[in-house]
Amino acid sequence: MKTVGFIGFADAYGDGWNNVFTAAAAAHHLKIVSNERFNRTDTSVTGQVLKTMGANPDAVLIAGAGTPSALPAKTLKERGYKGKVYQDARRRQQRLPARVCEGELLPAGPIVVADQLPDSNPVKKSSLEYKAAYENKAAYEKAYGAGSVATFGGHTWDAGQLLQAAIPVALKTAQPGTEAFRVALRGALENVKDLPGANGIFNMTTTDHKGLDKRARVIVQIVDGKWKLQND
Repeated sequence: MKTVGFIGFADAYGDGWNNVFTAAAAAHHLKIVSNERFNRTDTSVTGQVLKTMGANPDAVLIAGAGTPSALPAKTLKERGYKGKVYQDARRRQQRLPARVCEGELLPAGPIVVADQLPDSNPVKKSSLEYKAAYENKAAYEKAYGAGSVATFGGHTWDAGQLLQAAIPVALKTAQPGTEAFRVALRGALENVKDLPGANGIFNMTTTDHKGLDKRARVIVQIVDGKWKLQND
């Protein structure tokens, strides 16, 4: 792909995506040939879609969240757009009718396709451990259906994993409830290295409190209403 069309929310959410994607596109020699916005409450984006298609992009990025972001996707399909469509990752889109989001590509945490990850993927083991623990303790998938485990619970589990690694270290120098313990806990968290989580491998520093790298995301496609791991 050499050209991309951007369709995003006309608010701070869309602005954030635009700023980050513009920089990323430049770094990867992608040309943004159109930049259109829409409101979350809009009932039609025909004008934005026609302008985007008029620029003939190889792909379109929809920078939105939840149900409103399905409107540009639906309109692109209705107007016969044949290029690739990328979306922000939101589980609600997977539950929309296949005619709306079938074939779309999204970035997601590895947990949503843990079973599909190759054995060589360093996140597969920890992702499956989270999934198994979640199912056994909360019967989540039993209550809400197969495949209902999502990234968000995994983020909470990962926070717990980080604390389990850091608290014993902090306890060596201070007691809970004191300022010294809080300082020690922060220091311990900032020194966590190669900790496997449900959504990635954590390497924390004093300047990086996220601690994740490219191993914390995969590209998935909606195929028959399910997430399918993409290897490219």
